[in-house]
Amino acid sequence: MIDAGELESADRSHYQAARGVRIDGYGGDPITTDGVLSLIIADYDQTPDISTLTATDMNAIFKRAENFIAKSLDSSFREQLEETAPAFGLADLIAQRWQRIEKIRLFLISNRVLSSRVDRLEAGSVNEVPLTYNVWDIGRLHRYATSGKENEEIEVDMVKDFGGPLPALPAHLNKAEYEAYLVVVPGKTLADIYDRWGVRLLEQNVRVFLQARSKVNKGIRNTIENDPEMFFAYNNGITATAESIITESTSDGLLITNFKNLQIVNGGQTTASIHAASRKKDIDLSNVFVQMKLSIIESSMTMEVVPKISEYANSQNRVSAADFFSNHPFHIRMENFSRRIYAPSPDGTFRESKWFYERARGQYNDARAYLTPSERKKQDLEFPRNQSFTKTDLAKFLNVWNCHPDVVSKGAQKNFAEFAKWIGQEWDKSPDVFNEMFYRHAIAKVIIFRSVEKLVTDAPWYQGGYRANIVAYAISKLAYDLNQKSINIDFEKAWKAQSIPVGLAEALAISAKEVHEVLVRTPSTLSNVTEWAKQQACWESVKSLKIAWPASLKEVLITTEDEQSTRRSGVKEQKMINGIEAQAAVVQAGGRLWEDVIKWGSQKGLLTQKEISILTVATKAGKIPSEKQSILIMNTLAKLHEEGCQLGLDII
Repeated sequence: MIDAGELESADRSHYQAARGVRIDGYGGDPITTDGVLSLIIADYDQTPDISTLTATDMNAIFKRAENFIAKSLDSSFREQLEETAPAFGLADLIAQRWQRIEKIRLFLISNRVLSSRVDRLEAGSVNEVPLTYNVWDIGRLHRYATSGKENEEIEVDMVKDFGGPLPALPAHLNKAEYEAYLVVVPGKTLADIYDRWGVRLLEQNVRVFLQARSKVNKGIRNTIENDPEMFFAYNNGITATAESIITESTSDGLLITNFKNLQIVNGGQTTASIHAASRKKDIDLSNVFVQMKLSIIESSMTMEVVPKISEYANSQNRVSAADFFSNHPFHIRMENFSRRIYAPSPDGTFRESKWFYERARGQYNDARAYLTPSERKKQDLEFPRNQSFTKTDLAKFLNVWNCHPDVVSKGAQKNFAEFAKWIGQEWDKSPDVFNEMFYRHAIAKVIIFRSVEKLVTDAPWYQGGYRANIVAYAISKLAYDLNQKSINIDFEKAWKAQSIPVGLAEALAISAKEVHEVLVRTPSTLSNVTEWAKQQACWESVKSLKIAWPASLKEVLITTEDEQSTRRSGVKEQKMINGIEAQAAVVQAGGRLWEDVIKWGSQKGLLTQKEISILTVATKAGKIPSEKQSILIMNTLAKLHEEGCQLGLDII
C-alpha cells in the first residue's frame, strides 16, 4: 500500500477485543501527515475457497476500527493497556493528537472478494471528524500486484465527480505522435481530486522526494490567502501526464471530460498546498486557478519519458537528475551486477545462484511470467525468490550501516528519499565507488539484516512488536561504535559464506536486546514506541549506550586502512571495467555513426580538436580505440546529447 501511494508509512499495531474492537496498524503520526489519521484493519478468512465480503461484513469490520478510535479517547481504556504494547502507543497517539486530526481514513485489507466496490466513500464521522472507507480486497490486491505499474490505475471522471469538464488548448501538431495540452484547473477542483486520491496522484519519484521537503510552501499559501486572483500569474502551475483522455468539441472550444492514470510529475508542492488550504474554512478558493501542462504518455513509454519530463520541468520544487529515478545510472549498474555476478554456494555444492535486484516494481515476476515450466524451474534455481530485493529494501539495508536508524524507522518512502540524496551526491563525486565490491558488500548487508530479523524474533526477551525498529537500531549501534574506533566489519566474510558470521550474530543479538530497552523507555511526552524510534533524540539515547561487545566479534573485523585499501582496489577494477564496456560500445556502434557524430558536433561548433581526433580513430575500419580513448568518446557523445544530439541513443 506504500508502493501504491495509499500511505506514506505503515506500522503494525494489533489489538483485538471480544466486544467489537479491533485495529491492526496505522499510517504515521497525524502531525506529519497533514492532520490525517490513517488506520488499518485486516480481514483474513481461513476457508480454502475465496469467499465474498458483503457490505454487511464490511460495515461490521469498519465499525470495530471506529470503536477503537472511540475507546482511545477514553483514559480508562488506555490505562488498561500494557504501556509497552503497540496498541497502547497507538491509542495514546490518537488521544494526544485528537484536536489536530482533520480527517480519518480507514483501510480494510481482506483476502475475500468485495461483492460491490466500495472505495473511499464518505462514511460519516467520529466526533465530528470526517471519515472515509477504503477497501483493498483480494481482487484489488491481485490487480495491483500483476499490473506492473507503480500506481494503481486512476480514472478521473470530471463530469460525474468533479463538477464538469476542463477547457483545454491543444499544444501539438495534428500529425505529431505526441499529444500535449494546456489546461486551466480551478483550485477547488484540483483540491478535490487530490483529496480523493492523495499522494497516489503524484508520480512516485516526485512523491518520494517531496518527503524530504517542507509540507507547505509559504509563498504558495500566502498567495492563496491574500492574492487568490493573482495565483495564476504568480505560480508556475503543474506538469502532469495521463495515459489517455476523453475530449469533446463544443462551441466554447475543446473540453476534457476524463483522464486515465492522471499523474502529477511536477507541482506536487502546489497541489498539496492548495489541498491544505481547501480544508480551512476561512479560505476561499473560488478565485484560484492553476495552469496545467498535460502530456499524453502511453504506458509503455512511462519509464523512459516521465523521468525526463520531471527532470526538465521548471516548478517550485524541481526534481533534478540527482533526484534518483529508477533509471538513474546507480540503479542500472546494481541491476547489471545482480544479473551477472554469482554468489558463492553456501553449502559447498556447485549450485551457484544470483541475487535479483528489482530496479522497478514487478521485475522479478515479469522475468518468470512468460517462461515454460522447465524454464521457470531453471530461473528459480538461478534467482531464488528469497534472494530478491527492491531499491527501497536496499535503501533500508544500507542506511542502517550509515547510522540512520531514525530515518529508516520513518518508513520506506522517507528513508529512500534520504538514501537517494546520499547516493546522488556520492555518484557525482565518484561513480566508480559503486563497483563490484560495493555490490558484494551490499548483498552481505542484506543477509545480515534479514538474519538479525530472525534473531530478534527467536529471542526469549522479544514479546512482539517493534521488530523493524529494533533491528535497525541494533545494526546502527554496532556500526556507530565501530566507527568511533576506526574499525569496520569484514563484509567479504558474510558474502563468501552467504550467511551472517557467528561473531557478528552474537554481537547483534546483544545489541538488539540493549536497544530494545531504550526504545520501550519512551519520554513522558511521547508514549508511542514506533514514533519515538523516528526521533533523532531516540538515536542519541542509543548512541550513548555502553555495550560490552563479545570477544568473538574480533573475528569479523578489519581496520579502516585495510577496508580503504580494498575499496581503492574496487575503484581501480571498476575503472578498468568502464574502459572495456566503453570500448565494446564504440566498436559495436560502427564507424558510420562516429562520422555522423563528428559532422553534427563540428557544424554546431561543439567539438574540440582533441575530441575530433579521437572520434576519427573510431571511424576507421580495423582500428580499435584504446579503453581510455573509448571512455573519452562516450563522454563526448554524452556532452553532445546534452546539446540536443540524437545520434547513438541506443548504445548509452
